[in-house]
Amino acid sequence: MPIGLLVRIEAKPEYADQVESALRGARQLVDQEPATVTWFAFRQSATVFGIFDTFDDERGREAHLGGQVAAALGELAKTALASAPVISEVDLLGVKVP
Repeated sequence: MPIGLLVRIEAKPEYADQVESALRGARQLVDQEPATVTWFAFRQSATVFGIFDTFDDERGREAHLGGQVAAALGELAKTALASAPVISEVDLLGVKVP
């Protein structure tokens, strides 16, 4: 059964553009993660962003959580985020991808 992560990221208003740029650039890091099946970065409002990604198994999810994107997000959290990212593990009940 596929699994995923849903991450809520809230930027400090003065750092919102920096957070957006970092998320756009994170795609290059995710491309180097063979166990990350799908990855989406999105913006919900002026300061609220998110990431949704999927994996075939727990090993892939754990590899991602220990990878470069998580490390970069941890660095952003030190200055640019209003609070720590909220990371939720999810089980996928249905999937449609091209």
